[in-house]
Amino acid sequence: MSFESLTSLVESCTKQNKEFWQIVCETDMKESSMTEEQEFAKMRGMWNAMLAAADAYDKNIESSSGLSGGDGGRFADYIAAGSPLCGDFTGKVIAYALQTAESNACMKRIVAAPTAGSCGVLPAVLVPLYRDKKFTDDEIIQGLFVSAGIGQVIANRASISGAEGGCQAEIGAASAMAAGTLVFLRKGTSGQIMFAAGFALQNLLGLVCDPVAGLVEVPCIKRNVVGAVNALSCADMALAGIVPKIPADEVIDAMKQVGNCMNTTLKETGHGGLAATQTGRQIAERLSAAAQPAITTSKAEE
Repeated sequence: MSFESLTSLVESCTKQNKEFWQIVCETDMKESSMTEEQEFAKMRGMWNAMLAAADAYDKNIESSSGLSGGDGGRFADYIAAGSPLCGDFTGKVIAYALQTAESNACMKRIVAAPTAGSCGVLPAVLVPLYRDKKFTDDEIIQGLFVSAGIGQVIANRASISGAEGGCQAEIGAASAMAAGTLVFLRKGTSGQIMFAAGFALQNLLGLVCDPVAGLVEVPCIKRNVVGAVNALSCADMALAGIVPKIPADEVIDAMKQVGNCMNTTLKETGHGGLAATQTGRQIAERLSAAAQPAITTSKAEE
């Protein structure tokens, strides 16, 4: 998609008297030469894959490293057993974020939204709303076009890669996409969609990418929870009529600048942040040793 700013996207909504999702969809139709029906079919496939990933979660499996698995199930059990501090709906969001991100670590099928490392954020806020019969399939699919538009602007102006911009570029972008989508689903204006995305991104500005042992597990999975819950609060702030002091496009530009200033050890290399802690290094050493093939020497070679 050709949009280089959220402001221009919102202006197009106003000038053409169309919804955010329509502008995104129609722009993609022009560039892809696809019909609206084909666009919806493609996005429906994405949505069905998100639902399938939620249904396929297995709390009894672990990742090959042993660093993740089961926490999504534990949290779901915690919600079922009583009243979580965050409330029932937010509790469901947390559980889905954990489950989808764990499924990624366990090599199960997920939707990169916008990346595999941030795959839990968007479905975490959409699946429980859908399962609670709050919105139809078509409404969710329209919302996914909103997500796509926000994500594309961030990718165009800055980055959605942890290796380039740190985790702010992955979880931050996913959270912005989710926040804007929630505003759309709750009938907010195109301006409020932009405000929510800006709030979400600025709240995660500076978040580093420091995967322990270089694996997308610790702290990545739990950061999907942060991104999803952040999206809820930012959507509500925008819907409440709160206007950010810094425009969303400037927040995206700031994210790019911050990412450029980050030391390379904090951009997916697994050499800084939590990965560089004593325990982080021990985990990396243990996994590295376990991956080494056993060396045996025959008597003939001695």
